[in-house]
Amino acid sequence: MKTATRILLNCDMGESFGVWKMGNDALAMPLIDQANLACGFHAADPLTMQRSVALAVRHGASIGAHPAYPDLAGFGRRHLDCSPDEVRALVLYQLGALEAFCRAAGTRVDYVKPHGALYNDLVLDDELLGAVLEACAAFRPGLPLMVLALADNARERRLAEAAGVPLLFEAFADRAYLSDGRLAPRRLDGALHTDPERILVQALAIARGEPFPDLDGKPLRLRADSLCVHGDNAESLAVLRRLRAALDAL
Repeated sequence: MKTATRILLNCDMGESFGVWKMGNDALAMPLIDQANLACGFHAADPLTMQRSVALAVRHGASIGAHPAYPDLAGFGRRHLDCSPDEVRALVLYQLGALEAFCRAAGTRVDYVKPHGALYNDLVLDDELLGAVLEACAAFRPGLPLMVLALADNARERRLAEAAGVPLLFEAFADRAYLSDGRLAPRRLDGALHTDPERILVQALAIARGEPFPDLDGKPLRLRADSLCVHGDNAESLAVLRRLRAALDAL
């Protein structure tokens, strides 16, 4: 794993599927600390997973499982009415698939970051969050779960402590926020930042523990362990290069 800065940099990766290509993984991987790799339910196929693990190993990036609802057509961004038992099983299933490729490459899954609608549902549903925590604990004691950094994460800390699962708190450089720290829904205007300067300013504010404007322009402060920049953003590579240099200089 690369030497950590005060805050880590992560990216959702391995999201190609068959002949359909997504992201600039080969160019982005050297710039990040943590690679969140799709596990086949919202994106990725076995060969993509194998190649993504190999790429992460080559560049010393920590590997995170990026499990999702079974929603290839919707890229995992649609809510599915799954029971907690189903969510526990589908997370374990995807963890096992990625871990197989990790073991073959001489490494392992280092953490879990749910994707898309599942990630967002965990913010509001105690039973679903509990199911994912149980999956992490059952898969390997001490396996961390990455969750959204909110204005107040007391709920997440309480449930994680009960499950015996460490947490990693994540903030987003290129997403707009609601006043409580939840991500602004993508259907809203301005929910996704595309201006490189705005992305960089927000990222550095989060890294320094400083306030930045939410969707309504009000100040919001988050405590995060890791910053995410989405690899499907057209400006992502340029932003990643500048952000990597800026974080290393802190």
